[in-house]
Amino acid sequence: MLLAPERDPEVFGAISHLKRRQMLDLLADGERPVHELAGHFEISRPAVSQHLRILLDAGLVTERRQGRQRLYSLAPERLEPVRDWISHYERFWDRHLQRLQAQVAKEGES
Repeated sequence: MLLAPERDPEVFGAISHLKRRQMLDLLADGERPVHELAGHFEISRPAVSQHLRILLDAGLVTERRQGRQRLYSLAPERLEPVRDWISHYERFWDRHLQRLQAQVAKEGES
């Protein structure tokens, strides 16, 4: 029996919330100040800051100060456990889709 790669609970917990995944998507395009991130959500700025704190604690984003602003950046290397976990299931789907494709081709020949 092949086991899935070990998961990092902090990372998986951090990405479990839709808003935090959306923040990561925004940060994938580059560094952004907190007010710019907050402008994409219909939640309070303190709520955005709480979500960013969870992402920071999981190591998924970095923060730097520039004057009075806090700028956030994606730390994509911390998503590696997610990629590894997903790749385990990609193999499962690849096998199943190949079998389905063979079955459809076989039925098409009939």
